[in-house]
Amino acid sequence: MAKEEEEPLSPMARIFQSSGTDYCTVIIVGFKTKINPDVILDDLKQNVSKHPRISSILLTSQAEDGARWIKTLVNVEDHVFVPDIDPDEIGDQGNKFVEDYISRLTMLPLDRSRPLWDIHILNVKTSDAEAAGLIRSHHSLGDGMSRMSLILACTHKSSDPEALPTIPILKRRENVSHGLRNTGWFLSSMFAIYATVRLIWNTIVDLLLLLATVLFLKDTETSLKGGAEAESNAKRFSHRIVSLNDVSLIKDIMDMTINDVLLGVTQAALSRYLNVAHDKTNGNAGTSRPLLNNIPCNVRIRAGILVNLRSEIGVQPLADMMAKDSKCRWGNLINIVVLPLSIGPETDPLKNSLHAPILYLIMSFIVSVFGARYIKMIIRAALFNRLLLSTTAFISNVNGPTEEISLHGHPIAYIAPSVYGHAQALLIHFQSYADKMVISIAVDPTIIPDSHKLCDAMEESLKSMKIALLGKGY
Repeated sequence: MAKEEEEPLSPMARIFQSSGTDYCTVIIVGFKTKINPDVILDDLKQNVSKHPRISSILLTSQAEDGARWIKTLVNVEDHVFVPDIDPDEIGDQGNKFVEDYISRLTMLPLDRSRPLWDIHILNVKTSDAEAAGLIRSHHSLGDGMSRMSLILACTHKSSDPEALPTIPILKRRENVSHGLRNTGWFLSSMFAIYATVRLIWNTIVDLLLLLATVLFLKDTETSLKGGAEAESNAKRFSHRIVSLNDVSLIKDIMDMTINDVLLGVTQAALSRYLNVAHDKTNGNAGTSRPLLNNIPCNVRIRAGILVNLRSEIGVQPLADMMAKDSKCRWGNLINIVVLPLSIGPETDPLKNSLHAPILYLIMSFIVSVFGARYIKMIIRAALFNRLLLSTTAFISNVNGPTEEISLHGHPIAYIAPSVYGHAQALLIHFQSYADKMVISIAVDPTIIPDSHKLCDAMEESLKSMKIALLGKGY
């Protein structure tokens, strides 16, 4: 192959492909109508070669520059699967059929002699859709932002079939010193110094906690905590659709960000779940009931929060992400912030820190200095995998289109992304879509046997927050 058809892997992509287990993403797309497989196949045949990632194979080697993407010809029929389904046999068990199908798929590795993706079309009626499409791909191809940009590039507005979806515009949260720039140079300078000192302090503390996590600091063993076995166990996926307007209402009343609200909902939901899991027996009635103080006060539960490190935040147009030297380039430009979760109402969930970008620079430095052959030993074992084994969950949030979209005449009901192949037993992804917020949960069923209870807890926690605020007259 010519050199221009080869491209080295990014640091995070090398980590995702260094394990014997596939680190894969799954995007479950619910459709409001049955899916015509021929339409999907025709579109892929025309456009698959235009995207360098989905038309390349992953070639690994022992050379110093390590694994590379190699352009190849794609036989689309090898990547699209349409199982023969008898609707009468499934009956009203569509949800279970789809969940079972995807769970079995997590035990089937991707064929590394081909581009690392496949599509499964399930014309099965569920509680939220008339059919479901599953897009599975290796995580080394790109992160959630990259995949959402690809989905938006392939779809159109449902209200206007000729118009491309509207990409939501996100702004970074304005800090306090920015709002005080017109209050005089002395006060502004004091706040700038305070912000800088706080940034340095939080970064040092976070890096020390990161080092402790890699070496010895582990989360408490609870009914949510996974282990090394979770990496290769089958995963089970479920989702719940809630109102994005409710999330935005709480955000506006509390003067927070969407991420603040979602972390608060997650924290409350996990507290609810653990209270039930650690319930005590009411001796008078002989029944079990959850107690508010049922969780031990010294329990340690932390989550890895996936952080987008691009200078341009939010989903960007696909053409911009694929452009050479783009600031919002396609790939895995993400890293992790380890965040302690607490049932206390006064916890500040988002600290000011450079933890994530510094961790990314450390990984990049190790790759460039030691070479690809040492990645599995140094990075995966010492940093990434140790973080997964020592913490309880992963949490991610990706913004989607602001209005409903369609794929070649198939209107989309919801989008539910997730991942598998990691050592955690619990992964929570939030995906906005039009006026909906989709809560997508992946679990190891040997540790968390009923993911729907977690979905219930998430929904109830959001409702409780809204009711509590409205009850105070907001």
